[in-house]
This record gives sequence, C-alpha cells and structure tokens, in this order.
Amino acid sequence: MAVAVTHADLAPKHRGGDIGSKTGVALTVLSILLGLLCFVLCLIAEATRSQIVRGEASDGECRYSGNGKMPLLCAAGAFLSLAIAMVVQHTHLLLAVSKSDPDPSQLSNHNLNTLTWQAAFFFITTWICFSVGEVLLLIGLSVESGHLKGWLKPRSSCFIAREGLFSSAGVLGITTVFLATGLSITALRAQWLLLQEEEETYSSPVPPREDRIMAIHGEAPIVRRHDDLYHEPGLIEYLRAFDKII
Repeated sequence: MAVAVTHADLAPKHRGGDIGSKTGVALTVLSILLGLLCFVLCLIAEATRSQIVRGEASDGECRYSGNGKMPLLCAAGAFLSLAIAMVVQHTHLLLAVSKSDPDPSQLSNHNLNTLTWQAAFFFITTWICFSVGEVLLLIGLSVESGHLKGWLKPRSSCFIAREGLFSSAGVLGITTVFLATGLSITALRAQWLLLQEEEETYSSPVPPREDRIMAIHGEAPIVRRHDDLYHEPGLIEYLRAFDKII
C-alpha cells in the first residue's frame, strides 16, 4: 500500500515544549510563591528584630529587647524558601534546555543577538540578587542567634541587625524569583522562535526537480519529476528509446 510522504513527515519532530508545559508553569508559579513567602518572612523578621535597651544609669551597659527567636526563625525560613525557589527554577530550566531538540545557534542573527543579551542580563542579575539577599539573611541569622540565652543580662556591648537589613533581603528575594521567571520566558521565546523558523522552512514550497533520462534523434526526453515519488516512465518510452539506438 502506497503512503504519501509530505514535508511535515520530513520535518524534525520535537519533544514537547518542556519550558512551557504544565509542569514548567506549575514550577514557575511555585517559585514565585516561595519568593513571596520569603518576602513576607523578611518583613516579619524586620518587625520583630531585637533592639538595644539602654540602662538608666550612665554605665554604658545594654541588654536586648528579646531573645531573637522569632526573627531568627523567620530569617531561616526566608533563607530556605529563597534557596528552594532558585534551585527549582534553574534545575527545571537546565533540564528543559538540555532535552530540547532545537539548537538556538540556528536562529537568525538578529533574534540570536537579542535573546543572548536578554538571557545574559536575566542570568547575571538573578544570581547577583540571590547572592546578596542570602548573604544579608546569613548576617541577620548570625546576629539574632547570638543572644538566644541570657538576653536580659546587661552587657558591655550589644550587636543587633541594622534597620532595613531583613526588608532589603526580602526585596532582593522577590526580585530574584521574578528575574528567574524572566530568564525562563526568554528561553521559552527562543524555543518558540526556532520552532517557528523551522516550520516556515519546511512549509515553504519546493520546486520539483526533474531528471532528463535521454533524448535521441529529436525524440522528447524522458522526464522524471521528483515531486511524484511513484511516477516512472512507462514501458513504451523505454522500448521506443531502445529501438532508436538499434
């Protein structure tokens, strides 16, 4: 049984768009929610951070307003939620890009340059915001964990987290997840543009190629067209050509 062959059959088959799949969208939403959780926890840590209480006597002694458990727990939760969001987002992105059939280098020069700069911007700024935010949270954790016990005892010196440290970490955390989402969207756009260009290439009409078999003593040549895979010269044409040779 003859089966027709079309350009669609010859075009390369691509695996499902992993970046834009339901799983990818769900993981992106999960990362954004974790970033929002990090932001909220940082605001709580900022509101409950320990303060310095000075004594009435001018002896230079001080004590803490609290034991720092609440800001410590909130800062630890914010640190973990931001780290998990970053790991989930970038792990899925790397797996999706590595399993993707299209090669981004096959894009046109204009699209390739634009997407390269966008991806570089999102990648670098994402890791800068993530690193700075995590460092700020680590500083807050170390400060708040230093007076879990004996916080009511007067001390000669007291160390507290500066005002705005936790809130700054929260802003950087939520910025990180949005920049990571922008990186995923850039990768998805690159995949979509490449698939679109390949579809245009395979859907463009290809002029049929002809092979002229022979032309003897003014006879019309035997023509075979490549757009018809099942057309061959009949027996009459071959016998006529053979008779002219003899």
